[in-house]
Amino acid sequence: MNPIPPQPSAPQPPRNSPLAIWSLALGILSLTCFSVLTAIPGVICGHKARTQIKRSGGALTGEGLALGGLITGYVSIALTVFMIPLLAAIAIPNFVRARDSAQRNVCWMNLEQIENAKQMWAVENKKSEKDMPSESDLKTYLKDGQFPPCPKGGTYTLNAVDTRATCSLHGAGR
Repeated sequence: MNPIPPQPSAPQPPRNSPLAIWSLALGILSLTCFSVLTAIPGVICGHKARTQIKRSGGALTGEGLALGGLITGYVSIALTVFMIPLLAAIAIPNFVRARDSAQRNVCWMNLEQIENAKQMWAVENKKSEKDMPSESDLKTYLKDGQFPPCPKGGTYTLNAVDTRATCSLHGAGR
C-alpha cells in the first residue's frame, strides 16, 4: 500500500485588522457626536492598525479602513478644536446677559418690597405722602426683618412715601 501523501494546506486568506475596524468605527462615531473622547482612540487605533498591517506580511488587510478611521478621527479633532471656542464665544456673553438680567429683576423685586413696606409704614403710623421713613422704620415690614441688598452692589434710596424708592444702579424699577 502506498501511503497517502499529506495534502498541502490551503493558504489562509488575509483578514481585516480588528484595529482598523475599530479605528473606522470610532472615527465615524466621533464625527456624529463631535467627541474627542472617541476621536483620539480612533486615531490611535488607526496608526497601530497601519503598523500591524505593514508588519503582517500580507496576513492582515484593512489599510483603507485604518486610513478612513484616521481621517475621520483627525477631522473630528479639528472640528472640536474649532467648535469649542466658537461655542464659548457665543455662550459666555449670553450667560453674562442672563446674569445681569436676573440681578436687575431681583433688585426690582427688592424695590417693590421696599415700596410695600413704605406703604404699610405710612398707613400704620398715619404718615402723610411727603413723610420719609428710615431703614429702621421699615425693617418690621420687610421679609425676615432685613433690609434687602442690591444684588449688584447698588444702594437704595428710600424717598418719600409718594415717590418710588430707587437703586443707584437699576433706577426705580418697573
